[in-house]
Parts: sequence; structure tokens; C-alpha cells
Amino acid sequence: MTFEFDTDTAVERAGEDRFAARLTDRWNTPAGPNGGYVLAVVARALLETVPKPHPISLTGHFLLPPAPGDVEIATELIRTGHRHATARATLSQGGKEVVTALGTFADLAEAKGRDLILEEPPALPAPEEAIDPLGTLDQAMMPPIAGRMDYRVGELPGFALGEPSGRPEFVSWIRFSDGREPDPVALIFLPDGMVPTVFEIGEIVSSTVEMTVHVRAVPAEGWLLMRVRTRFVIGGYHEEDVELWDSSGSLVAQARQLAMLAG
Repeated sequence: MTFEFDTDTAVERAGEDRFAARLTDRWNTPAGPNGGYVLAVVARALLETVPKPHPISLTGHFLLPPAPGDVEIATELIRTGHRHATARATLSQGGKEVVTALGTFADLAEAKGRDLILEEPPALPAPEEAIDPLGTLDQAMMPPIAGRMDYRVGELPGFALGEPSGRPEFVSWIRFSDGREPDPVALIFLPDGMVPTVFEIGEIVSSTVEMTVHVRAVPAEGWLLMRVRTRFVIGGYHEEDVELWDSSGSLVAQARQLAMLAG
């Protein structure tokens, strides 16, 4: 079976350290292509450049708003060591640089060393016992990305009831709606797969300025449990801090992004 995420993040080699791809509108938010989706496309090109199988840290700076359509990605392998490879990439559209990224790659199967886990997954009813928040919203008003995802929550968020809570924090189960299982490339996108936390303070548009994802482990199959929160909104900018826990209860990804409110 071919999944939408794999089709829509695919890249083709267009020369030495150059790749072609096409951003589709299936991952659009009200502000245009989702930032995590665009960063996942960049990750695909970088994985064709480095001799390691998994992204473990990837940072993207968004220089211009991306749009659906053809893009070019130029990559550069900076260094390869025993454990890590580091590379950079620039995604361009219409002759203009849109995203610049720097990533470190490794083989997560070879990760060995001490573990210390000081947090636990957030408490939430099992997905089959939780609430589908999308079923309560006007489908005609939903952006295309909503049709790509499934969510389950313990209680409906305030914005879905027309009463934003004032607390910009969400806890939700999340997965691809077409049944695609999570993997390290998907973990580049999924931290940005939830509606922005600022919906809970009455803001409905948020655009990514910078996003960093740390992939901590190859995820188990099944739903992922997501906790995302914003603590500071200053001068129209806000952060989103994300944790993703897999169905076995393991932390598999963390992310932070800086985003900008409309206007």
C-alpha cells in the first residue's frame, strides 16, 4: 500500500547533491504548507546524502512561506564519523531560498548508554475510549491537513466548543488517518501535526519560523501520545514544546518550534 505521507515527501535526484520534490496542498494549514511536512521533505533529501539511516536532530529555519508546488533541495555532507553524520540542506522554490536546515543522523539501533527518564507519558484514556475532536468541528472549515490525521482526546478543547480556555496546551493521541505507521521520518513531521496551541487563546493562524526535532527512538507501531504546550507569547511570537510517546510508553521524539501569529 502506498501512503500519502510517503508520496508527498518523496524526492528525486536531480544532480549531484540536488533533489527535486513537489509540495502538495494535502498538508496545508490556514497559513499554507505545514512546517513539519516541509521539514520532512528536506529530511528525505538529507537521508539520500548521508550514510546513516535515521535523523536524530534536525533544525529548519523558514526564510519565506512555502507554497504548494515544485521545489529544489540542495544538500551538503559536512562530516561523517563513526556514530554520526552531519549535513545541511536548502530548499528553494521559484529561485528563492525558502528553508535552510542542518541535521545530524545516526543509526538508532546502535544507540547504547545510560538511560534516565524523569517524566512519564501524560495520562489519557486509551484511544478507543477517547473522543474524536474532529467530529465536533465544521468539516467545511477544516484545512486539508486535518483530513490526513486522526486524533483522540480525553475532553474537547475549549476552542472546539467556541470557548478558548486561555491555556495553550494539548494532550492527544495522534496517527495518520490512512493507517501509516510512525517511523523516524514521520517523527520529523508529527510534532507539528496538531493544531497550534494558540487556538486556546483565540489565535487561529500560526506560521513556523524555526523548528527543531530530536528523534529519540524508533517508535513502536500504533497511536502516538502527544503533549504540546506554549508558555510564552511575546511580541506576536510563541514557542511550542512537544513530546511524543509511542504505544509502548517510550519517549520517541521531542521538538520545539518558534512560530509567529498572524498580523
